[in-house]
Amino acid sequence: MPEAVFIDRDGTIVEEVGYGSSFDETSLIPGAAGAIARLNERAIPVIVISNQAGVARGYFPESNIPRMHEGIARALRKSSAHVDAWYWCPHLPEGQVDEYAIDCDCRKPKPGMLKKAAHDLHLDLSNCAMIGDKASDIEAGERALCRTVLVLTGHGAEEWSSWKLPMKPSHVAPDLAGAVDWLIN
Repeated sequence: MPEAVFIDRDGTIVEEVGYGSSFDETSLIPGAAGAIARLNERAIPVIVISNQAGVARGYFPESNIPRMHEGIARALRKSSAHVDAWYWCPHLPEGQVDEYAIDCDCRKPKPGMLKKAAHDLHLDLSNCAMIGDKASDIEAGERALCRTVLVLTGHGAEEWSSWKLPMKPSHVAPDLAGAVDWLIN
C-alpha cells in the first residue's frame, strides 16, 4: 500500500474542460469519489497535484483555484471522501501575466509540487504513487521516484496511444477507480 497518493485534478478526478475555473463548469468523473473514499478508509493521504496555467494565461485569477477545490470537496463529501492537501502551479513560462510567466520547479513534469508536499507532510516519495492522465503527470511522479499510474480518462487514452517518453507508467488503468484498485491490491 502506498504511504500517500498524489492525484492530478483535471481529467483524473474531474472531467477535463480546458481551463475551467469553477466547479460549475465540470463534474466528478464517475467512480472518482468512491476511489478517493477507498484511500481515505485506509488512512492513505490523498494529495491533489495540479498545473493551473489558466492563471498565467490570464484566463482567471489564482483566487479562483481554492473556490474550485471547495466545490470539488463538497461533491466528494457526498460520497464520504476527502482530499488531504491541494497543491497547484499557476506558472507558465510563456504566460501573459508577468507575475506568473516564470519557469518554476513546481510545474509538472518537474517534481516540485510532489517534493513540497513530501516535505510538508513528511512523506517518503519512494513509498508514494502519482496518478494522472498526462505524460507530464507520469514524468513528475517518475522524477520524484514514485510509482505511477496513467488513467485513460481526460487526455489519458490519447496520451497513451501516442506515448513518446522513454519511461513508462508503472500501470495503466481505465480510470481513477481502476488505479486505486491496482494500488491497494
